Amino acid sequence: MTLKLDTLEIINDDVTNEKYGHYPEKRPIDVLLDNGIILLDKPSGPASHEIVAWTKRILGIPKAGHSGTLDPGTTGLLPVGLGDATKALSILLLGPKEYYAIARIHNQSNVAEIDRVLDMFKGEIYQRPPQRSSVKRSTRIRKIYELERMESADNILLLRVLCEAGTYIRKLVYDVGEVLGTGATMFELRRTRVSLFSESSDKLIRLHDLVDAFETYKETKGDEKIRSIIKPIEIALDGIATVAVKDSAVDALCHGAQVAIPGVVAFDKGVKKGTLVGIYTLKGEIIALGETNMDAEEIRQNDKGIAFTIKRLIMKPNIYPRAWRTSKNLNKE
Repeated sequence: MTLKLDTLEIINDDVTNEKYGHYPEKRPIDVLLDNGIILLDKPSGPASHEIVAWTKRILGIPKAGHSGTLDPGTTGLLPVGLGDATKALSILLLGPKEYYAIARIHNQSNVAEIDRVLDMFKGEIYQRPPQRSSVKRSTRIRKIYELERMESADNILLLRVLCEAGTYIRKLVYDVGEVLGTGATMFELRRTRVSLFSESSDKLIRLHDLVDAFETYKETKGDEKIRSIIKPIEIALDGIATVAVKDSAVDALCHGAQVAIPGVVAFDKGVKKGTLVGIYTLKGEIIALGETNMDAEEIRQNDKGIAFTIKRLIMKPNIYPRAWRTSKNLNKE
């Protein structure tokens, strides 16, 4: 990600020191392995946690995590974050997910009636997770943005579902069958979109592609293949408001400080109080996810105060030089 300051409102001048940190697209491979994301194409059979375990073993890294569990029999897009990138994966839960499901209607029903019932499930629905689920089985509201019958043959349906994260598609199909009065069972499912990632616009990676690319890198030090597979985690944060801070503020934030106006270089125009923001270095590295304490006009009118509160710290400390003093050191002066 290249930070585009010309699209932001600049309130302080500063330049970045090339000695510290890395532009996301130019990170050394060892740093990328701690700040990267892979868009894996999960096969049918293994559980999501097994895919993550294999990814760690292939890359020789201690930490990785996925965004949104897929059942063992389900295939498709499984974003896997590496190292500190796992701290940013929660952002993907804010976007929609898309699935293609093959379902069997237990008794013949005309397509007009099926389409009518499918329309009934668009919008907000009440859904109780199935018995075999990892969450508490309490009724909750989920939003179905789109639900359509793509094809049908006899009593077999191909459905496309665009829905809120946390929707159980198998249960959705079951409930459609209940309303139809015939019963319905899902027997195949593929996830094709997670938030801003989709298999129609992004190349999904198979595990053996990852093995091949990483072995090539280890043997030849040629990194073209591995860079085409492991992307900077910053690409997952496109679409949320941006705040850029001075190099001198970075390490203080990594040690628990909040984002004060003097440390801000630029921010998205028109931000309102309570807005989710990504807090970046001037090189475009994600430091943290935060929330605005002031609206844009308040930030413009003040030269001090906490403008943004950190909610989720992502960057490790000590990557940028320390430019702050503790109260202990101040007392000695």
